[in-house]
Amino acid sequence: MLTRKEFGILTLLAILCVVVAIRNPQFVSSANIQNMSRLIGMFGIFSIGVGIVIITGGIDLSVGSVFALLGVLLSIMLTEWRWPAAAAMVAVLGIGSGIGLLHGLLITRLRLQPFIVTLCGLLLYRGIARYIAQDTTKGFGAQGFEWLRSAATGAVATIPMPFVLLIIVGVVMWVMLHRSIYGRHLFAVGRNAEAARYSGVNSDNVIAGAYIVSGSLAGLAAILIAFYTNSISPSSHGNFYELYAIAAAVLGGCSLRGGEGSIAGIVIGTALLQVLRNLVNLLDIPSSLDFAVMGAVILIGVIADQTLRPRVKMRE
Repeated sequence: MLTRKEFGILTLLAILCVVVAIRNPQFVSSANIQNMSRLIGMFGIFSIGVGIVIITGGIDLSVGSVFALLGVLLSIMLTEWRWPAAAAMVAVLGIGSGIGLLHGLLITRLRLQPFIVTLCGLLLYRGIARYIAQDTTKGFGAQGFEWLRSAATGAVATIPMPFVLLIIVGVVMWVMLHRSIYGRHLFAVGRNAEAARYSGVNSDNVIAGAYIVSGSLAGLAAILIAFYTNSISPSSHGNFYELYAIAAAVLGGCSLRGGEGSIAGIVIGTALLQVLRNLVNLLDIPSSLDFAVMGAVILIGVIADQTLRPRVKMRE
């Protein structure tokens, strides 16, 4: 069952889709729906990871730079080092998890602020990517690595593979967040880490685990995005993607104060953002207003959430 907040966001998404479809019937064309589904799948996967971190009261600003670093490494592994595709994929997923573990340890063991740790990561990983690539664009060419390319960009019964993977990831993360002890601990830590610690919850391990999940999902999304673009410019690849993830999570009901959020809400928030991006293209809105349109909608959503929150609590 959807919560009132999730139902409200889903209703807004449905209304927006109807309005855009009426204004431009191309919105409901097979090609456009497939492309949107592919983007929702890619963005949704790493947005879920960032959302899990936000539920703990943390933040991850490094996702876009992680995509640049992992994309460059994946290209080098496959085209220059001639690694088997399976080995390269495992290595990218492992590095993504390792980055998440590093963030978690810095935050929980050294008591550094998540904002500072991941902001430094944003700068560090992109700098490393540019150094490794010597500031040149990397890619995969038109041929080779067919099974991995197919797994990243193919389709299952016309449903794009990234969307299929989002469904799988979403189900697994839903069970973890809403039907497991670890999920209950995540919410408890997000609401009050000290109170959770006094209740017997190992808050440090819970928080570190959230960053590992985020890093792992970023690694999976990095493979999908790299093959989708087929070109990785280390200076621009993944720029602002962390903001898309944070926006999707906030639109989906995750509170930046921690302790609130859901997988369904994050996925709906991701879909809403992609429909907004599609709206800008189909309605001939100047591309320069792309971020302005999304920023305005996000701001309105957050203001509405803050305005309605006290009333909801009073009714409860």
